[in-house]
Amino acid sequence: MSSHIETIFHPDTFTLTHVLHDGPGSEAAVIDTVLDYNPTNGRVSTEAADLLIAHLEEKDLKLRYVLETHVHADHLTAAKYLQHRLGAKVGISKHVTKIQKEWAGRYNTPLEVIEADASFDLMLADGDQLPLNGTAIGVMETPGHTPACVTYTFEDAAFVGDTMFMPDYGTARCDFPDGDGAMLYRSLQKTLSLPDETRLHMCHDYQPGGRELKWMVTVAEQKAANIHLTEYRSEEAFAAFRATKDAGLSTPRLLWPAIQVNIRGGGLPAPEENGARYLKIPVGGDAAEWT
Repeated sequence: MSSHIETIFHPDTFTLTHVLHDGPGSEAAVIDTVLDYNPTNGRVSTEAADLLIAHLEEKDLKLRYVLETHVHADHLTAAKYLQHRLGAKVGISKHVTKIQKEWAGRYNTPLEVIEADASFDLMLADGDQLPLNGTAIGVMETPGHTPACVTYTFEDAAFVGDTMFMPDYGTARCDFPDGDGAMLYRSLQKTLSLPDETRLHMCHDYQPGGRELKWMVTVAEQKAANIHLTEYRSEEAFAAFRATKDAGLSTPRLLWPAIQVNIRGGGLPAPEENGARYLKIPVGGDAAEWT
């Protein structure tokens, strides 16, 4: 293959950002970026994004696209910051509108406010092609984890987001709003119908058992060894497994701030009258009984 794929790991969120290009002086696309967020003090920083920018500058690359595989619940995206700094276009599934509508209600925020804040330039659909250096990035809709998940294809590679992980970690949870285990099973089969030699690039690696970092596996290897897909071989069995497993999973650490920012494409809520910006986190439990 004439093109290059480079991967940058963000240890705090176990996120893998992929850089696609054709060598020095060419255009680049980045998939699944990270904006640093400290939940203990509410501070946002651009350390990871600035390291990515430095990498692009070192390679003499012009950033054309910032692409999201889905609305992430475990980290904040740096898409809007990169758009501001480098002028790149931000792309995401056209079904992000479903997620914006769902979560606007959960944040008690008018949908039109979120839509106005959003920085999405490219609302992508199944079969779309994004030109890059004489080749193209393809778009495959692969919902189930969320209704707005896509897998990007690029020459002999694919970028699968959170639909699946390395074989020893399995597949994605489906308990977010409009998630669907049966739908995820069909999406996984769609991805695994790519040629066996296709290199599947993960969005996260949680390094089970403390093993070394890994982020790439072939379709053939995934079909042969994925701990969930080799045990639950039918749509019905897989969906039942996911429903049971997901019921016992904890809420992602950064879910409330992450989705609030990510449905805006990396933008923060507008400043309030005192000049400060606020991220909403709803209060649960039994507070209504004594407040």
